[in-house]
Amino acid sequence: MQKRVFIVHGWGGSPNGTWIPWLVRRAGGAGIHAMALFMPDPDEPDIDTWVYHLGKVVENPDQDTFFVGHSIGCQTILRYMSTLDAGVRIGGAVLVAPWIHLNNAAFDGETDVSIAEPWLETPIEWDKIKIHTDRFITIFSDNDPYVPIADSKAFEKELGAKTIIESKKGHLDDVLELPRAVSSLLEMAGIGKN
Repeated sequence: MQKRVFIVHGWGGSPNGTWIPWLVRRAGGAGIHAMALFMPDPDEPDIDTWVYHLGKVVENPDQDTFFVGHSIGCQTILRYMSTLDAGVRIGGAVLVAPWIHLNNAAFDGETDVSIAEPWLETPIEWDKIKIHTDRFITIFSDNDPYVPIADSKAFEKELGAKTIIESKKGHLDDVLELPRAVSSLLEMAGIGKN
Protein backbone atom coordinates (compact mmCIF):
# COMPACT_ATOMS: atom_id res chain seq x y z
CA MET A 1 0.00 0.00 0.00
CA GLN A 2 1.33 3.44 -0.91
CA LYS A 3 1.98 5.82 1.94
CA ARG A 4 -0.09 8.99 1.84
CA VAL A 5 -0.01 12.31 3.62
CA PHE A 6 -2.84 14.79 4.11
CA ILE A 7 -1.75 18.39 4.57
CA VAL A 8 -4.12 20.77 6.36
CA HIS A 9 -3.47 24.51 6.02
CA GLY A 10 -4.19 27.07 8.71
CA TRP A 11 -6.75 29.78 9.37
CA GLY A 12 -6.94 32.07 6.35
CA GLY A 13 -4.55 29.79 4.48
CA SER A 14 -4.71 27.66 1.38
CA PRO A 15 -2.98 24.60 -0.05
CA ASN A 16 -1.13 26.91 -2.44
CA GLY A 17 0.47 29.08 0.23
CA THR A 18 3.62 29.01 2.33
CA TRP A 19 5.73 25.82 2.28
CA ILE A 20 2.83 23.51 1.42
CA PRO A 21 3.37 23.19 -2.38
CA TRP A 22 7.06 22.58 -1.75
CA LEU A 23 6.26 19.85 0.80
CA VAL A 24 3.84 18.21 -1.65
CA ARG A 25 6.59 18.05 -4.28
CA ARG A 26 9.20 16.71 -1.85
CA ALA A 27 6.87 14.09 -0.37
CA GLY A 28 5.79 13.02 -3.86
CA GLY A 29 9.41 12.73 -4.94
CA ALA A 30 9.98 10.38 -2.00
CA GLY A 31 7.09 8.16 -3.08
CA ILE A 32 4.42 9.45 -0.69
CA HIS A 33 1.08 10.40 -2.24
CA ALA A 34 0.60 13.95 -0.92
CA MET A 35 -2.74 15.74 -0.80
CA ALA A 36 -2.90 19.38 0.26
CA LEU A 37 -6.52 20.02 1.17
CA PHE A 38 -8.72 23.03 0.45
CA MET A 39 -10.44 23.48 3.80
CA PRO A 40 -13.95 24.99 3.84
CA ASP A 41 -14.38 28.70 4.54
CA PRO A 42 -10.74 29.20 5.61
CA ASP A 43 -11.32 32.75 6.87
CA GLU A 44 -13.89 31.48 9.39
CA PRO A 45 -12.78 27.95 10.30
CA ASP A 46 -15.35 25.91 12.21
CA ILE A 47 -14.31 22.84 14.23
CA ASP A 48 -17.12 20.51 13.16
CA THR A 49 -16.95 21.54 9.51
CA TRP A 50 -13.19 21.17 9.27
CA VAL A 51 -13.07 17.84 11.13
CA TYR A 52 -15.91 16.45 9.01
CA HIS A 53 -14.21 17.59 5.80
CA LEU A 54 -10.92 15.98 6.77
CA GLY A 55 -12.64 12.71 7.63
CA LYS A 56 -14.54 12.69 4.36
CA VAL A 57 -11.35 13.13 2.35
CA VAL A 58 -9.25 10.62 4.31
CA GLU A 59 -11.96 7.91 4.34
CA ASN A 60 -9.99 4.89 5.62
CA PRO A 61 -6.97 5.89 7.72
CA ASP A 62 -4.33 3.26 8.39
CA GLN A 63 -0.65 2.92 9.29
CA ASP A 64 0.32 4.24 5.86
CA THR A 65 -1.64 7.45 6.52
CA PHE A 66 0.23 10.54 7.75
CA PHE A 67 -0.76 14.11 8.47
CA VAL A 68 0.96 17.47 8.33
CA GLY A 69 -0.86 20.51 9.69
CA HIS A 70 -0.19 24.20 10.09
CA SER A 71 -1.60 26.20 13.00
CA ILE A 72 -5.37 25.58 13.26
CA GLY A 73 -4.86 22.73 10.79
CA CYS A 74 -2.97 20.91 13.57
CA GLN A 75 -5.97 21.18 15.87
CA THR A 76 -8.14 19.89 13.04
CA ILE A 77 -5.94 16.81 12.67
CA LEU A 78 -5.91 16.13 16.42
CA ARG A 79 -9.67 16.62 16.77
CA TYR A 80 -10.24 14.35 13.76
CA MET A 81 -8.02 11.68 15.32
CA SER A 82 -10.09 11.80 18.51
CA THR A 83 -13.15 10.72 16.46
CA LEU A 84 -11.54 7.56 15.05
CA ASP A 85 -12.54 4.09 16.16
CA ALA A 86 -10.31 2.73 18.93
CA GLY A 87 -8.60 0.09 16.75
CA VAL A 88 -7.46 2.48 14.01
CA ARG A 89 -3.69 3.14 13.85
CA ILE A 90 -2.13 5.84 11.69
CA GLY A 91 1.47 6.50 10.72
CA GLY A 92 1.93 9.79 12.54
CA ALA A 93 1.54 13.55 12.41
CA VAL A 94 3.83 16.54 11.92
CA LEU A 95 2.34 19.62 13.57
CA VAL A 96 3.72 22.98 12.42
CA ALA A 97 3.02 25.95 14.73
CA PRO A 98 0.37 24.01 16.67
CA TRP A 99 -1.38 25.73 19.54
CA ILE A 100 -3.60 25.32 22.53
CA HIS A 101 -3.36 28.96 23.58
CA LEU A 102 -2.89 32.10 21.51
CA ASN A 103 -1.09 35.36 22.19
CA ASN A 104 -3.15 38.55 21.92
CA ALA A 105 -1.39 39.41 18.64
CA ALA A 106 -3.42 36.64 17.00
CA PHE A 107 -6.63 38.63 17.28
CA ASP A 108 -7.54 41.40 14.90
CA GLY A 109 -10.85 42.43 16.46
CA GLU A 110 -13.91 40.74 17.93
CA THR A 111 -14.55 38.59 14.87
CA ASP A 112 -11.21 36.82 15.31
CA VAL A 113 -11.94 36.29 19.00
CA SER A 114 -15.32 34.71 18.24
CA ILE A 115 -13.77 32.42 15.60
CA ALA A 116 -10.92 31.34 17.89
CA GLU A 117 -12.98 30.83 21.06
CA PRO A 118 -14.39 27.37 20.19
CA TRP A 119 -10.90 26.15 19.24
CA LEU A 120 -9.48 27.52 22.49
CA GLU A 121 -12.29 26.42 24.78
CA THR A 122 -13.39 23.03 23.42
CA PRO A 123 -11.13 20.49 25.16
CA ILE A 124 -8.76 18.41 23.08
CA GLU A 125 -9.27 14.74 23.98
CA TRP A 126 -5.63 13.72 24.30
CA ASP A 127 -6.40 10.19 25.50
CA LYS A 128 -8.53 9.49 22.42
CA ILE A 129 -5.78 10.85 20.14
CA LYS A 130 -2.70 9.05 21.39
CA ILE A 131 -4.20 5.57 21.01
CA HIS A 132 -3.94 6.02 17.23
CA THR A 133 -0.18 6.65 17.02
CA ASP A 134 2.80 7.43 19.18
CA ARG A 135 4.54 9.41 16.46
CA PHE A 136 4.07 13.15 16.76
CA ILE A 137 6.59 15.84 15.84
CA THR A 138 5.90 19.50 16.54
CA ILE A 139 7.71 22.38 14.87
CA PHE A 140 7.67 25.79 16.57
CA SER A 141 9.42 29.07 15.85
CA ASP A 142 11.12 30.94 18.66
CA ASN A 143 9.56 34.25 17.59
CA ASP A 144 6.03 33.20 16.66
CA PRO A 145 3.85 36.25 17.41
CA TYR A 146 0.71 34.15 17.83
CA VAL A 147 1.70 30.87 19.47
CA PRO A 148 3.33 30.75 22.90
CA ILE A 149 6.35 28.46 22.68
CA ALA A 150 5.38 27.10 26.10
CA ASP A 151 2.61 25.17 24.28
CA SER A 152 5.37 22.81 23.09
CA LYS A 153 5.54 21.38 26.62
CA ALA A 154 1.85 20.44 26.51
CA PHE A 155 2.33 18.48 23.27
CA GLU A 156 5.35 16.73 24.77
CA LYS A 157 3.43 15.87 27.95
CA GLU A 158 0.11 14.85 26.39
CA LEU A 159 1.30 13.12 23.21
CA GLY A 160 4.98 12.39 23.81
CA ALA A 161 5.71 14.67 20.85
CA LYS A 162 9.24 15.39 19.75
CA THR A 163 9.77 19.17 19.56
CA ILE A 164 11.76 21.05 16.92
CA ILE A 165 12.40 24.78 17.40
CA GLU A 166 13.09 26.87 14.29
CA SER A 167 14.93 30.16 14.66
CA LYS A 168 13.16 33.42 13.78
CA LYS A 169 10.58 32.05 11.35
CA GLY A 170 7.52 33.77 12.82
CA HIS A 171 4.31 31.77 12.55
CA LEU A 172 5.96 29.60 9.89
CA ASP A 173 3.56 31.06 7.35
CA ASP A 174 6.05 33.21 5.43
CA VAL A 175 8.54 30.50 4.54
CA LEU A 176 8.48 28.74 1.19
CA GLU A 177 10.50 25.72 2.27
CA LEU A 178 10.44 23.83 5.57
CA PRO A 179 13.07 21.07 5.34
CA ARG A 180 12.52 19.83 8.89
CA ALA A 181 8.85 19.14 8.14
CA VAL A 182 9.87 16.94 5.20
CA SER A 183 12.64 15.15 7.10
CA SER A 184 10.23 14.56 10.01
CA LEU A 185 7.59 13.11 7.67
CA LEU A 186 10.08 10.85 5.91
CA GLU A 187 11.48 9.67 9.23
CA MET A 188 7.97 8.74 10.39
CA ALA A 189 7.25 7.01 7.11
CA GLY A 190 10.46 4.98 7.40
CA ILE A 191 11.85 6.40 4.19
CA GLY A 192 15.11 7.60 5.74
CA LYS A 193 17.03 10.82 5.77
CA ASN A 194 16.23 13.61 3.32
